[in-house]
Amino acid sequence: MIPVMHSEQTYEITILPGRNRDGEIEGFDQILIRPGDTISIVGPTGSGKSAFINDIEVLAQDDTVTGRSILVNGNEPPEEMARDPARKPIALITQNTQIIADLSVGKFLALHIRARDTDARQLIDRTIALANEFTGEKIKESVRISSLSGGQTRSLLIADAILVGQTPILLLDEIENAGINKERVITCLREYQKAVIFVTHDPYLALITDRRIIMKNGAVSAVIEPKGREKEIVATVTGMDASLWDLREKIRAGELFPDRQTSAKKTGVPA
Repeated sequence: MIPVMHSEQTYEITILPGRNRDGEIEGFDQILIRPGDTISIVGPTGSGKSAFINDIEVLAQDDTVTGRSILVNGNEPPEEMARDPARKPIALITQNTQIIADLSVGKFLALHIRARDTDARQLIDRTIALANEFTGEKIKESVRISSLSGGQTRSLLIADAILVGQTPILLLDEIENAGINKERVITCLREYQKAVIFVTHDPYLALITDRRIIMKNGAVSAVIEPKGREKEIVATVTGMDASLWDLREKIRAGELFPDRQTSAKKTGVPA
């Protein structure tokens, strides 16, 4: 387990409504995102999920197709915050995120760390160790970034955003498709008091977040806070997801699953 170190700077993001594809105002007054919040964005393909998080990432000011505006700590963000990645309190990690520089993992992290004037050696080790808590196949410092799998790349970027960038707000677009240990990612983000927004089709992610934003026709149609019976089924869904993760890892490791009769003969126990 990596020790938790918190950044002193805190941010709140306020999302002001835009319009749907028919020009109608979205059905909310504002959505406030605070440190430690977990939010899932759900809806059919083409419903506007990616546009929603893109508006947050670019700190939209009624200048995108949706017409939404984003406030930082209650105010319009300064221009340098939107233009300078080092000043922006937001990291967007998508299925298609790629790293152009063909460096080793260690050199990539060292480059980012030097840009932020932080102690390199210890932080490289901590960042790789944290990334390896998220992914099945371990990442080595000497491996080139370009040879990492999609899941390893996403795991490294999440760990980098947490420890090196100390980014307070993470936008994660369908990370479940990369085979990442979702439960560990969410636990870690909560430990570090990160605000995180998941775009997801995964029932597990949708159910365990604090709020669920429903997208339809390019706009927010509802904001739901789980309660009552929905909270009761989270334990069941969590167990199912853990079983699927374990099964997935066993299949990847090349394990075989003998039929019941074979198992019974070997153990002497009836199938």
